[in-house]
Amino acid sequence: MASQKSTQSRPASNGASKNFYLTTTLPYVNAEPHIGFALEIVHADIAARYHKLCGDEVFFNTGTDEHGIKIHRKALEEGKNTQKYVDEYADKFRNLKEKLNLYPDLHFIRTTDADHKAAAQEFWRRCLKKGDIYKKNYQLKYCVGCELEKTDSELVDGRCPIHPNLEIELINEENYFFRWSKYQKELLELYKKQPDLVVPDFRFNEIKKFVETGLEDFSISRLKKKMPWGVPVPDDPGHVMFVWFDALINYISTLGWPDDEANFTKFWGTVERPNGIQMAGKDQIRQQAAMWQAMLMSAGLPPSKQILIHGFINVGGQKMSKSLGNVIDPIAIVDEYGADALRYYLARHIHPFEDSDFTMEKFKEAYNANLANGLGNFVSRVMALSEKYLDSPAELPDMNVYVDEEYIKKYKQALETFEVSRAMDSIWNRIQELDKAISVKEPFKIIKQDPQFGRLVLSVFVRDVASIAYLLAPCMPSTSEKILDAIKRNKKPENLFPRKE
Repeated sequence: MASQKSTQSRPASNGASKNFYLTTTLPYVNAEPHIGFALEIVHADIAARYHKLCGDEVFFNTGTDEHGIKIHRKALEEGKNTQKYVDEYADKFRNLKEKLNLYPDLHFIRTTDADHKAAAQEFWRRCLKKGDIYKKNYQLKYCVGCELEKTDSELVDGRCPIHPNLEIELINEENYFFRWSKYQKELLELYKKQPDLVVPDFRFNEIKKFVETGLEDFSISRLKKKMPWGVPVPDDPGHVMFVWFDALINYISTLGWPDDEANFTKFWGTVERPNGIQMAGKDQIRQQAAMWQAMLMSAGLPPSKQILIHGFINVGGQKMSKSLGNVIDPIAIVDEYGADALRYYLARHIHPFEDSDFTMEKFKEAYNANLANGLGNFVSRVMALSEKYLDSPAELPDMNVYVDEEYIKKYKQALETFEVSRAMDSIWNRIQELDKAISVKEPFKIIKQDPQFGRLVLSVFVRDVASIAYLLAPCMPSTSEKILDAIKRNKKPENLFPRKE
């Protein structure tokens, strides 16, 4: 029997291993997980898995944002204790790890965790010591949906364009403020120093223009008697922290900051060499690329290395909303089609940075054409021949040697720049090329004429299948494992993707 290499697929080493840190945003626990967050966490998971397979030490973070008036009101609506309410919803998001087959060592942080609250309070103290937190009376227009203050210029017919179904609320009270206006120059200098801080470029241009027009200090607390659900402000029990101020700090509290300085530096980096990468939706550019960066400056901490901004998923050309009844449930898709089918669609057919459209019709069409009839049929075709004609399993190849160097280079470049759809397109182009090649060469006919040469030709095709499995590992880990296991056992696998009628 041919010797077998480990079925642990490795796309190709980047050379010396490095520390890789990536975090998603934390979704609010005021609704069920939807397809938009599934997009973000699957794209992030693909990057985390890829870097792990390249030999990097990976810290991949996600979790739940559990404070704020939206959540408190939702718990009251349902007649539940707020902590019990967030516990229930946190479990639903935690279950995505299994449902979406996420990175095994994924870190899951909750903003109600005691360590996170302690970190948020320490962060507050550092900004206060810097002179960047002060208290004043003010009046503002506030969108509960965004959890953000809104100027008249940002409203359309007096409503938030992102949440037009919600009334704009007027708040008139004494709160603590963060001196955001103080950091305009430093933020613009950061943007020059790190020209790839925000990806894609057109999103970076948006935040640059926003900061160039000037910044206004923003409120970072709420009166506890009006909003009792939040992190207590240090030394002032009458106030709780504003949800954005508290939630953003999870990116470093998850690393054990401020107590575990070594782990923080290892993954978040230093001022000279920042290392933290964030992924967020286009509605959070201001919070991630301007508010959070100014907060880090105030606390004397390194900035982010990069902020990846993805677009929205629309459904049939319309924005997803409960009122329209067009919200896509990722769990229902996984239950019917499997996690890898959804991961495939989100990776290949949803653009990493621009808005994309999703309908179940499009999903089913792609599933049948590219998974059932494409990948699944190709693997079954080759492995059926292998099981019939090869006496022992084909040896698994070293992909770095076996696959064209230029092809691997482009594949790696696509994943390292988070262009997952480009990486997936390259894999499916290769599948189509190999499928055509096996039709042309017809190894089963060659075997009848020249058994030794024919088996050699067939072995090459089996190794081609293995190379596809290696490439699929970051995006479709379960499918990759099933294919490699079939090669190891020299058996046709069970139907990887049963056709759906």
